[in-house]
Formats: sequence, C-alpha cells, structure tokens
Amino acid sequence: MTPPLTTFLTTWHFDPVAFIVILGAAALYLAGILSLRRRGHRWPRRLAVYYFALGLGSYAWISFGFLGAYSSELRWAFTTRIALLLFVVPAFLSLGKPIGLARAALHGRSRRVTDAVVNSRIVRLFGNAIFAPLFACAAFLVFLSPVAAVLRDSPASEWIITGITPLAGLLMVLPIATHAVVRTSFFITIEFLLAFVEMLLDAVPGLLLRLNDGVLDHAPAILGRLPLWFPNALHDQHLSGDLLWFIAEIADIPVLIFLFVRWTQSDRREGKKLDELTDEQMEELTQAHLRARR
Repeated sequence: MTPPLTTFLTTWHFDPVAFIVILGAAALYLAGILSLRRRGHRWPRRLAVYYFALGLGSYAWISFGFLGAYSSELRWAFTTRIALLLFVVPAFLSLGKPIGLARAALHGRSRRVTDAVVNSRIVRLFGNAIFAPLFACAAFLVFLSPVAAVLRDSPASEWIITGITPLAGLLMVLPIATHAVVRTSFFITIEFLLAFVEMLLDAVPGLLLRLNDGVLDHAPAILGRLPLWFPNALHDQHLSGDLLWFIAEIADIPVLIFLFVRWTQSDRREGKKLDELTDEQMEELTQAHLRARR
C-alpha cells in the first residue's frame, strides 16, 4: 500500500544538514550575482529561477518532505530519496549554470582555482558519460545488502547522504553540462553506444529488488502502531524496486539525448575544419593517414 496523497504532500520534518546546505548554496549563488552586478553586469533571471526554484526547491522538498521524514522507516522512501538526490536535484541545479556564474564572477587566483577544480582528474572521471551510470549502478547495488538497513538506521549516515549524494550527482552532471570535457566525435560515438548497454545495467538493482521474494536488507521489523497504509517489508521492497528502476531508466534518457546532440555538434565542427582545408592540405593529410596505417 502507498500513503494517501494528502499524507504524501503534507508530511514534513526538519533536516538540519539540508537546511545548512541550502543556506550555503543559496549564499554562494547570490554572492556571484551581486559580484557581477557591482561590475555592471546582470545574470539572467531565468537561470536564477531554475537554480532556486527547481534546484534548491526540489532538494528542500525531498529533504524536508515525506521522503525525508520516512527515509528510515520505509525502504522505498529511502531508495527514492537517494535516487532523486543523485539524479534529479543535480540536473535541476545545473540548469542555473552555477559553474558559469562562478567563472563570470570570479577573477584572478579564485578563477584559476575554480578552473583547476573543474578540469581536475576526479571531476573529469565523474563527468565521463560512461562512468556516471556505472557509478550509480554500483551505488544502488548497496540496496540489495544489509548495508542498506544500517544506513537507514543511522542518523549520521542519513546526514552524510543528505550532503554527499547531491555533490556526487553534481560531479557527474556539471562537467557534461558545461562542456568542460572535450571529446572527439569517435569517442562520443563510443560513449553513445555504451550508454545503451548501461541503461540495462542501471535496471539491475531495481529489478532484483522487485523480483526477489525475500527481504534483502534483513532490517528488523518496526514495532508499535503503524498507519493503515504502511506496507509490509516485502511489499515495501517491491515498491522500492519499482521506483528505483523507473528513476534510473528515466535519468539515462537525458544523457543519451545530450550525447547525441554533442555528437552532432562535434561532427559538424570537425566537418567544418575539413572544409576549410585547401586541396594541398587535404592531400597531405590523406597521405599522412595512409602512412600511419602501414
């Protein structure tokens, strides 16, 4: 069973870690906007709306609402909350172009540090369209083990999840969204093909949760009076699998669309460079290519 819609929409609780994260993220973004304004520039209002309303708004709804309140009691609330924090919230935050704002607002040493972080090896790894779905699949496999029950029952781990999960999602989303990682059309084609395979991999944790007839996390039963809509442990696990499968598969679609768009842009860019070559340069390039194949 699932909760009534009114219960789902009106239940809330206070998460101090989420509150601190929201304040910090909002303060940094506003500081960037004010810095640009002092220099006579204006940041597009629609980007600020995306960042605050969609990005921080969705983060607040997930953290303070039903999913956050019942994360320790319900498996499906726990897994859905993590999946949304990993995929949806970072995607909405990226619409506000926070990296673009930082680059426009900062200068000197601060700008160089920001560029160094964005171009660092760890960010390039997370921003790889091949690595990101594999990382998500590996993280979701934790839900098939008793570790999931330990994470749900520990307030410290819940607070860490609240702060770290969106950060991991941002590491995967921002390098791709800001074109921080430059790829050739051949590499993008390989990424595009492998992304289809990874769509199947992403479905594995959700399918295993849904199809298994045993409770995989071995969490102890909840004692005391429960709401009438509260599901039993097995049905709770099945709901968790359904929602996890749905969210993981939907989250892969924007990646595929982005890879396709990036492939067409890269192919057009490379084609334009070839068109600009003279006949002599094209002949020299062809001969160099043939010599390399010998």
